Amino acid sequence: MTRHYSTKDFFRQMPNALLARYFHARGLFADLDFTALKDTQPDTLFAAWLELPDDQRNPMDAELLEIFDMSSEKGTLAILDEAEWQLRAEPEAYTELVEKFSQLTNHYERAMVTFLDHAEFWRGATHFCHADSLSYWRKRKNLPNEPLSLDPASRIELANLIGGYFHHTEGRGKNCVVELFRRGDRDYAFAYPEDYSQQAVEWVDGEFGRRPHTPAFEVVYVYSQKDGTLDLNCRGSRKAIGPLQSMFATTMLKLPLTRRMNEFMI
Repeated sequence: MTRHYSTKDFFRQMPNALLARYFHARGLFADLDFTALKDTQPDTLFAAWLELPDDQRNPMDAELLEIFDMSSEKGTLAILDEAEWQLRAEPEAYTELVEKFSQLTNHYERAMVTFLDHAEFWRGATHFCHADSLSYWRKRKNLPNEPLSLDPASRIELANLIGGYFHHTEGRGKNCVVELFRRGDRDYAFAYPEDYSQQAVEWVDGEFGRRPHTPAFEVVYVYSQKDGTLDLNCRGSRKAIGPLQSMFATTMLKLPLTRRMNEFMI
């Protein structure tokens, strides 16, 4: 079920002590006594929030929405997965984090504590949580159990191939970037090709209008060396599935584009 976000409800769910830390770090609400506010009763804080100018409130709106998206069991597990990988050389530190999380009241607290105190885990965790919410994955089996090539040249080559493919077949994708993450025994690759230019209806500084922008769309790979499988998520034409699988295999696994590789293509 899709969760609905509202700033006031978010304030109601989050302990005031953590809200105080968040806002004080941004130089805001120093004259507001958070210790005198009752948890789950955010009217005073919300009134102060509404008084902020748009250029201050809007960036925090985006941050708070991201924290909200991570305030779930799925988000907590993604944080722990990223922490376990980054702390693989420090098992005691990971054990301490797990114990710390177990003592927190809910997933809202765990998400905010991570955002405030463990920023190094945040980016990977948000990517994993997003990937867990995706549907319509395409799986390919029987890949050779080769390790992923993690060098920058391979990542850039994959980005160029993905962008070039969509640019020449669909007229989008001129630019593309690929980000790599490790999660347990699986490798994740998130590609962001340039999408068609769009006009968004929005408010900026109290002015309403249509403003052009160029978003990115998304291609997500999940590779398991142990299982020899590759999962792909990409919305759009089915014709792209085979070529995208082949691009990953030839750039990140260094497999030759032979008749055998064609078996992986739809």
